[in-house]
Amino acid sequence: MLRHRNRARTSRATRRVRTGVVAIAAALATLVAVPAGASAAWSEETDGPVEAGIFVEKVDGLASDFVNGVDASTVLSLEESGVVFRDVTGQPADLFDVLADSGVNTVRVRVWNDPFDAEGHGYGGGNVDVARAVKIGERATAAGLSVLVDFHYSDFWADPARQLVPKAWAGLSPAETVTALHDFTADALQSFEDAGVDVSMVQVGNETNNAIAGYTRAGRAIDAQFAALLSAGSAAVREVLPDSLVAVHFTNPETSGRYATYAAGLAQFGVDYDVFASSYYPYWHGSTENLTTVLSDIATTYGKQVMVAETSWAHTLEDGDGHPNVIGAGTITDDYPASVQGQATQLRDVIAAVAAVGDAGIGVFYWEPAWLPVGPPSELDANRALWERDGSGWATSFANEYDPVHVGEWFGGSAWDNQALFAWDGTPLESLRTFDYVRTGAVAPREVVSVEKIALTVTDAAPVSLPTTITVTYNDGSTEHPSVTWSTAVDWIRGPGVYEIPGQTSTGLDVVATVTVLAANVVRNHSFESADMSAWSLTGPAARTQTADGSDGDFAVTFWSGQAYTTSVSQTLAGVPAGTYTLQATSQGTGSPVGDQRTLSAVTSEGSWSAPLQFTAWNEFHTATLPTVVVGADGIVEVRAEFALSAGAWGVLDDVRLVAASAAESVDTSALESALAAAASVDRTKWTDASLAMLDEAVAIGEVVLAGSRATQDDADAAKKLVKKAVKNLKPLG
Repeated sequence: MLRHRNRARTSRATRRVRTGVVAIAAALATLVAVPAGASAAWSEETDGPVEAGIFVEKVDGLASDFVNGVDASTVLSLEESGVVFRDVTGQPADLFDVLADSGVNTVRVRVWNDPFDAEGHGYGGGNVDVARAVKIGERATAAGLSVLVDFHYSDFWADPARQLVPKAWAGLSPAETVTALHDFTADALQSFEDAGVDVSMVQVGNETNNAIAGYTRAGRAIDAQFAALLSAGSAAVREVLPDSLVAVHFTNPETSGRYATYAAGLAQFGVDYDVFASSYYPYWHGSTENLTTVLSDIATTYGKQVMVAETSWAHTLEDGDGHPNVIGAGTITDDYPASVQGQATQLRDVIAAVAAVGDAGIGVFYWEPAWLPVGPPSELDANRALWERDGSGWATSFANEYDPVHVGEWFGGSAWDNQALFAWDGTPLESLRTFDYVRTGAVAPREVVSVEKIALTVTDAAPVSLPTTITVTYNDGSTEHPSVTWSTAVDWIRGPGVYEIPGQTSTGLDVVATVTVLAANVVRNHSFESADMSAWSLTGPAARTQTADGSDGDFAVTFWSGQAYTTSVSQTLAGVPAGTYTLQATSQGTGSPVGDQRTLSAVTSEGSWSAPLQFTAWNEFHTATLPTVVVGADGIVEVRAEFALSAGAWGVLDDVRLVAASAAESVDTSALESALAAAASVDRTKWTDASLAMLDEAVAIGEVVLAGSRATQDDADAAKKLVKKAVKNLKPLG
């Protein structure tokens, strides 16, 4: 397939002979490094699974030149901010040597046209212009790694939500933009060639679902101008680096028919490319089985190679630098545990999904595995100074002039540090070794890596039925299903609210079920989960969509257009009992400046009410609330979400609720809270397990009562007595 990959692998093998003995011995000294038996994975001749600290199932039939890639575009800025990368022994080391010694064979580096303002202040994200990208490429090549050059054709981030025209190209005609893109690509690649960088692949555009180089298509289908821009980039690659592969890059493989439409359009306009690349993040992009299916369709129908250009998973839900992370407790899914083992399993599954395409499945890139904190959260002010000075965070304040919609006040540090394949001190996590382990397999002592999260949502007054068994997953991929005994605190649930119900498995694991009780909602198909949309009226581009971008369930209403547009979602209800209600709806969106209109409203015979719906950042949900909607005797109420949005604005509406307002009984819980505080101060080392279990049960009841929106004074008093009695009845050890 690709000669450059063989060169990279030969260079890496030579370096291992020189450094392997030292590394193997030192690996025993650190928990995040490779266990003693795992050193065999460094030799590609190893036949069986190696002993390791994590479990990785071998990917059978993996091609010897399969691309094991990572994106390392922020490395220069991180080092300028003082970040030190280390080898498995904890000693300072060159990042690219560490990557090569962990099974990586290719480095991806993004290229922005001019990520600096007029005074030379960088926009952030590594400040990666052509010159800095070439430096990264030189270091990768020196370490025996191939390079994928990723042109964004923008001065800053390019993705489905934004493809801003480079400053130098603003005002050019469509034909002039095509020429400018070609010339920029050719000149940049000549710089890589002159520097001796081993460029194996060139990506013309980044996540170009809707647009490229400031040009936005009117719909999903590829059009002539979009194709001309891609073709210009491709032609430049063929001219300067004829042995390099040309890749196009899209995302959202989970959307039915999306990739088939893109590929058909590329074929229709004769776009010359070799590789159809997809982003794949399990948080948002469906199953690996679907990924294999859609990539196989491209490979089979159009004879193209396919790969995953971006993927990742979290090893922790903690934040390393004081800047919020994209993936946290509220955004992670249950696909894998947030752990080093979870990262390894996820990366292995994506590699297997691409390899399952067959010979056309050529590789996988992990996105920014080395984007580490420049300092801990406790040093936030110092971190901010470094992010601004060096561009080592995702954006500096200087980027706001170029991209005010997406940057605004949100500039700052790494939103990706918890998805790195390195510990925050720069030492590689063992999940980085997955690139090697997929060739041999790796085994580790069997241990629990995740326990099924039980989350139950019920309507007020409906019975709460918790599961009798729970799924426990181990690092070898096996599962067990022990029975669960739940606390009787579940019987103390009173009214709408969120309740935590503890339990214990028959194998001794402590578990918690989250029970959400919702007030009865009179809106029909409130979160658009039913395909029957007859209750709703949609105008403009608003459409029910299966998406991971909703706030409730698998579907939501989404909308986007490359032109300024209006859109609305409404429902008229009849037969609603007269009274006072609360209306709520949840939204998220991007690309919508302050002047846009985004309104939630309710109209009845008694009046009208409205509140703004917010779009601030992708995956940042906001719930608009109208607390006192009065429904008259006629029982008719219209609920409506209306939008007048700028070109390129994207939005999601979900979980529309109209619920009767109810006044809760005034309850004095101070005595219960004091009793719970006394229980929390108990020294648990002094008392028997049986008496502590009784205390825990009483505490669980007390906490559920506190969470109840309709708990009575009798409930609070009874719970207080239970807690105080349990404390009094604690039995001393011995």
